[in-house]
Amino acid sequence: MANPYAELFHAPGARAFVLAGMLARMPISMTGIGLITMLSQVHGGYGLAGSVAAVFALATAFCAPQVSRLVDRHSQGRVLPIAALIGGGALLMLLLCTRLQAPNWTLFLFAALAGCMPSMSAMVRARWTELYRGQPKLQTAFALESVLDEVCFIIGPPISVGLSVVLFPEAGPLLAALLLAVGVTLFVLQRETEPPVHEHHDHHGRWLIASPSVLILMILLLAMGVIVGVVDVVSVAFAQHQGQPAAASIVLSVYAIGSCLAGLAFGTLKLKAPLPRQFLFCGVATALTTLPLLLVTHIPGLAAAIFISGLFFAPTLIVSMALVEQIVPPSRLTEGMTWLITGLSIGVAIGAASSGWMIDHFGAASGFWVALAAGSVVLGSAVLGYRRLG
Repeated sequence: MANPYAELFHAPGARAFVLAGMLARMPISMTGIGLITMLSQVHGGYGLAGSVAAVFALATAFCAPQVSRLVDRHSQGRVLPIAALIGGGALLMLLLCTRLQAPNWTLFLFAALAGCMPSMSAMVRARWTELYRGQPKLQTAFALESVLDEVCFIIGPPISVGLSVVLFPEAGPLLAALLLAVGVTLFVLQRETEPPVHEHHDHHGRWLIASPSVLILMILLLAMGVIVGVVDVVSVAFAQHQGQPAAASIVLSVYAIGSCLAGLAFGTLKLKAPLPRQFLFCGVATALTTLPLLLVTHIPGLAAAIFISGLFFAPTLIVSMALVEQIVPPSRLTEGMTWLITGLSIGVAIGAASSGWMIDHFGAASGFWVALAAGSVVLGSAVLGYRRLG
């Protein structure tokens, strides 16, 4: 039986833009945690570090859709180098200010400007869409991208933290800046697979997030991001509470492995059900898989519950991206995908912060109630999305 993932790369240039895109997307997973690690070492605390990282996260959430909107209007080749130059240059200036012990306001200024980094996940998906629009292979390509996103967030943070701890405080974010420069340069050089600029119309001038359909998808991805943030923070706290802090890394790996395996399997399926029905099923399943988290009492149980929780993450992301490809005009595709990725990123930050507050006040396992609440939002969004899109 032919490997559907190998068949994707029969298209000329596919392998090159995927590899370049993988390098260019790594900084998103490395920069936030790298800034926290760097500044906590230099300043001896987490207050300033967390605030600067939060400014970077909020700036990325605001700027990424705007960069993608410009890409849709003017092409990847013209916009991405400028966005990477601004974002990467600002990150380097932030590192320099840290090294020179510059005033704290300079850290916040350059953290905000560093948020201009482009959403490379959306850029790669846009190229796949141009290659396989209207074909079953597109779902397989989106499945591959969801797995690569997972891999990026599995290996990126530990690399960034490890370099900053072992070499020097700025090492992790510095590598992120270098990967951004190299990755974007190699990516935009792949001219033959660059999506063309589609014709725009005046009635498409408003932000896509104003579209109820896109908003529903973004809210669902935001809620899923909350679940991811909860799993990250509560796993660490729960493992420490059990006297086995090293077990947290194993538990989080189990979550990522479950999602990756499910995504790879889903990408090989040739489902006949329409996308809105698949969306409803994935949303309901995601919501239900948050329930076992409330029953956790020991590390093996935590690993099992989190493995189950991760099974529908990648399939839901795949279906959501496929729906965006259907509901937004080709001239706004990159922007539409970026709004979903932005929602996911914001959700991770919300989940981490809110579950951390719950843990501080009510104990380690209490953070999973935040995941349950997010699961309810996923369920409601799935139902609304099915009614609107079905």
